[in-house]
Amino acid sequence: MSLSSIELGKLGEEAAVQFLKEKGFQIKELNYRSGRGELDIIALDGEITVFIEVKARWNLEMGDPVYGVTPGKVKQLKKIAELYLYDKEIEEIDCRFDVVTVLFGGEKEPIIEHYVNAFD
Repeated sequence: MSLSSIELGKLGEEAAVQFLKEKGFQIKELNYRSGRGELDIIALDGEITVFIEVKARWNLEMGDPVYGVTPGKVKQLKKIAELYLYDKEIEEIDCRFDVVTVLFGGEKEPIIEHYVNAFD
């Protein structure tokens, strides 16, 4: 199947949202943009605010999707999260960064992995 990276990303985010809702997460915001980047999903896990990066792949030709979260990407996500907190005037919260990977494989259900507290 031939999908653009944008289309694949959207499918991955939709699968991740459904997965997280089934785990009891409350989705607060999708695709928060600031500056040169974006937070894919902002959710609540109980009382913890979770900034979630979603990585999707159609197959493993380019490696496991989790390897798409590079040190540069981590730095960018932290900066955008700080801007989000500033923008929303949030000062005192517990928060963490999770990564959700989605591996599509044809007609089967996607394989979804959830990396809780993936980085500090």
